[in-house]
Amino acid sequence: MWMKPACSLLLAAAFAYGQIDQIDKGHSAHGSAFDTGPRQKPWVMEGIGVAPFPITTKNPEVQKWFNQGNALLHSFWYYEAERSFRWCLKLEPDNAMAYWGLARATSGRGADDTRAADFLREAVKRKDKVTERERLYIEAEEAVLLPDPVRDDSGDRDYRTLRRAELKKLETLCIKYPEDMEARALLALVTMGDSRYGAELMIREILAREPNHPGAHHYRIHNWDYNQPEQALASCRAYTDLVPGIGHAQHMPGHIYSILGMWHEAALSMDAATRVEKQYMRTSLTFPFNNWNYAHNRTYLSYIQEQLGMAEAAIFGAHQLIDAPLDPVDNKENTYSTHSRGIAAMQRALIKYERWDDLLNPKTIPWRDAYEDKMNKAYCEGRAWLGKGDLEKAAKSIDAHAALKKDPDKNKDWEDTYTIEALELKGRFAIARGETGDTIVGLGLLADAAGREYDMQKQYADPPFYPQSLYNSLGEAYMDAKSPVLAAQAFEKALELTHNDIFALSGLVRAYAALGEKAKAEDDMARLLFVASNADAGLKILERAKATGITATPRDSSPAPQRNYARVPLDHFGPPRWEPYAAPALDVHDAAGKSVSLEEYKGKNVLLVFYLGPECPHCMRQLHEIGQKKDEWDRLNTVVLAVSSAASEKNGEALKQFGDLPARLLSDPDHTNARRFHSYDDFEDIELHSTILIDKKGRVYWARFGGDPFSDMGFLVKQVERMNELAGS
Repeated sequence: MWMKPACSLLLAAAFAYGQIDQIDKGHSAHGSAFDTGPRQKPWVMEGIGVAPFPITTKNPEVQKWFNQGNALLHSFWYYEAERSFRWCLKLEPDNAMAYWGLARATSGRGADDTRAADFLREAVKRKDKVTERERLYIEAEEAVLLPDPVRDDSGDRDYRTLRRAELKKLETLCIKYPEDMEARALLALVTMGDSRYGAELMIREILAREPNHPGAHHYRIHNWDYNQPEQALASCRAYTDLVPGIGHAQHMPGHIYSILGMWHEAALSMDAATRVEKQYMRTSLTFPFNNWNYAHNRTYLSYIQEQLGMAEAAIFGAHQLIDAPLDPVDNKENTYSTHSRGIAAMQRALIKYERWDDLLNPKTIPWRDAYEDKMNKAYCEGRAWLGKGDLEKAAKSIDAHAALKKDPDKNKDWEDTYTIEALELKGRFAIARGETGDTIVGLGLLADAAGREYDMQKQYADPPFYPQSLYNSLGEAYMDAKSPVLAAQAFEKALELTHNDIFALSGLVRAYAALGEKAKAEDDMARLLFVASNADAGLKILERAKATGITATPRDSSPAPQRNYARVPLDHFGPPRWEPYAAPALDVHDAAGKSVSLEEYKGKNVLLVFYLGPECPHCMRQLHEIGQKKDEWDRLNTVVLAVSSAASEKNGEALKQFGDLPARLLSDPDHTNARRFHSYDDFEDIELHSTILIDKKGRVYWARFGGDPFSDMGFLVKQVERMNELAGS
């Protein structure tokens, strides 16, 4: 059996095939900065906008890819921008501005700026080989990114001081080169939000000369996001039309539309954004966990669909995020991961739409053993039991929530949310008991929670961190207490923060109808009917308003015209749902020279490993670890295929040397298959370690490309279990 030989013996045998290169196989010869990021060559991308940026180069093709990278930077698509700039270096290894582009594409994109600093140092070394204009661009980035060995000996650099130094260089660029709109775009980028008027003036100057500049429209949207957002409306449609091929370009106008209560336009933006990203993932063999904005887009779309009364669509989106493959990098969930955003979206939709049985079903939300999840689970169960009228079980859930206050694992990041949840639960419980004194106390607690939740959301609702607007909840509680005056005040307060909120509008229709203020009730009904024109049939919040007998003609109260979300076709942006991708063709030969393809394994899962040959000790260690899970692979109906460039004869020798290997060793001598499966570095012409899971239908569900061989076998087993479960659902 493969599991019997000691790993050390296997590694020793691996060395017998040849000495390991000085450069660790599968890693960049140019240093760790090149070991992450894209490894395949770029392609000409459509729909990304146009932003030419002339640089010093002897090769016209370098200029072409540099322009593409620059256009991608203007829409914050840093990963793909890095790919274009890397290819510039492949074509012209000594190009200073290609290194500058790489520094910009990687700056601020990780725990630190180590990679960006490494790239920029290479640009600085070569800045005497470029024009004065290009040198100023390099020095502007240098001012903010690289430490000064004389002035910064403490290693603690003040961000604002650095930013001022960068601004001075960019201002010099703008004055010396008045025709260079790229300098103005960069200056607008670094000042937006802090100097909104100044940034807007620069943006207007750019657009007067270049009306289709993608960066100018993009930066205007960010500049006014949450601060007079109507100022950005002129650029919202322009940006989405100019840059249809980038998800973030579709996404950002959705922020503006949401803040303004233009929910139909917001849904069109966010839906288009998720479709563009799903199409990109499908064609580039990437996944939700390594697509930087997908989780944010999808949870935002679910929130918008909730605001439109489209509960089923919102819940579907939450399922898409929960069921997506998990992040293979560190296997730890964070608040902004795809899985975490799915849990938050599901919790929000089920609470808003009072789906109490679904909320109590343990299969609906995959709660994890983290403080955030323990807190929210107790809160959700408390809300559900209160909603079902079971005060005894609600009390137990509220006690479980209260006990978390002393939890040693308590995360300070969740302290404010915990406090609001606790106040809300206590308030609702007191009201539910029905005693006069309890009702007054409960309304006071709920009002306190509502004020705190309002202040939290006012800071930045992106979308709201709390699952429900508590001023709406307070309004409903006042309606139940026969206090329509106070209810109307609470609902109006909710509308201040969330414009055209259907829950607030429904409450106002009922409150004003109860007060006999028919004109106000009709006005709010007209707004409600417009927003909820695509709502699910029989939606309770809509039916409650209609039950008052108030009628109206739907009317949009937004600051700009809107299209109807349900009537605008979006299929040209991409597919409506994420699914595993059809695996590329596998055309290899086994140790006996027999042709092998994935068709041979239809109906079985495939764990496909690209490794660097029997002489690679890291690879053989990975195969050893895979072999230790042989019983698990058998249980999960999974076969293991291991592909390298080693010839069939060499694989045959390896089988004799190592005994009963857990994998079928396959030969890909010219790297054709490695390229198809993104297991080859086109920039350095080297093989890469890759671990790929393919389901029974021949679709790629999960993969890890590059870096060291993936070694967390427990994680892989869980992913195959998820893959089987989803394939059967």
